[in-house]
Amino acid sequence: MLPESTNGTSGGGLAVPMAWLCAEFIADDLLRAGCLVTPGTLEYRAGLQTLALTIHLCEGAGALGGARSAGRLDEWLSRTAYDHPWPQWVRGRLAERARVGEDGPDLAMARETWRLLEATSVRATDLGGLPPAGLGCLTVDESTQVWMPAWQLGLPLGHLALHLY
Repeated sequence: MLPESTNGTSGGGLAVPMAWLCAEFIADDLLRAGCLVTPGTLEYRAGLQTLALTIHLCEGAGALGGARSAGRLDEWLSRTAYDHPWPQWVRGRLAERARVGEDGPDLAMARETWRLLEATSVRATDLGGLPPAGLGCLTVDESTQVWMPAWQLGLPLGHLALHLY
């Protein structure tokens, strides 16, 4: 038999991370609409988790209502931009949420996702050595690959999916 409530308010019932699930749903929708990578691949999962973490940490403790408004998309774009210190921002937001007592299933999912994004290494084309935009033509040698944390692959995928939306 199911508990009376499944949103964590039924005194010991099943705690469901609804805000996290909403952020993950939006991230999935954005990535699928962009058709950048095949769903189910490691690349897709990295993009999904990175984008979901960004969406979740940009939101407050409230609901994700009107999540696809232009202002929210602009914020997500700025957070996933190439020159934004994304990992430091994630660590800071997670620490801030824990400090203000916003502990619960949503924060637990966000922490675990961040842990996995840092711990999972993927082998991909090295884009880190590219010259800044505007300094000539960009030639990428796709045979030169490096191991990197999954978030480094997921971040540009999420950013591009936001641009394509």
